[in-house]
Amino acid sequence: MARVGLILSGCGVYDGSEIHEAVLTMLALDRAGAETVIMAPDKPQMHVVDHTTGNATKQKRNVLVEAARIARGDIVDVKTVRASELDAVILPGGYGAAKNLSTFATDGDQCKVDEDVQSLLREMHAEGKPIGALCIAPAVIAGIFGEELHPEITIGNDADTVAALESMGASHFEAGVTEVVIDQHNKIITTPCYMLPARISDIATGAEKAVHALLAMAGETAGATT
Repeated sequence: MARVGLILSGCGVYDGSEIHEAVLTMLALDRAGAETVIMAPDKPQMHVVDHTTGNATKQKRNVLVEAARIARGDIVDVKTVRASELDAVILPGGYGAAKNLSTFATDGDQCKVDEDVQSLLREMHAEGKPIGALCIAPAVIAGIFGEELHPEITIGNDADTVAALESMGASHFEAGVTEVVIDQHNKIITTPCYMLPARISDIATGAEKAVHALLAMAGETAGATT
């Protein structure tokens, strides 16, 4: 059974993980027979957004505590997880990826990635294990590996976001909402999800395709190391 890390960034599209993307990724992993290890950074959110208005509030919340809502409490601090414990890792989208896992929302192509998230993803790459990212989460990939690996990724077709990712060193490929871009050399899988107008059924299709590609690549990796 493959063991896949799922990195969340809170709970809610505007300030955390996009819940549809997170849950549908979890469902796809479960249906594929994988064990999911859910994790998030234990730190304050950038801010808290009222999802009925889209406006920031004065509340303060913790990324791990909020992500635990999606995980039904079965969650760990990302800094406690080592790549040796996993076969693959995947990041759902939501603005939390650009606000809590990285500073892409405020700093664009000059963004920084959370140290613990970066450490785990660098370990995964060093061990030749695949990494998946949905929606805006490929910005985290570009923030870590852009200049070094020039990973092939997609966020759909938003011109400003594409320009920022390419400025960071990534190679962007336009893709539809249910399409997946697979960087075989760097073992990175991405799909646009809600970066494009979509029905929830489209998100399910994109997430499932990404998960299947991730697990297939993880199987190849395991076979190569045994």
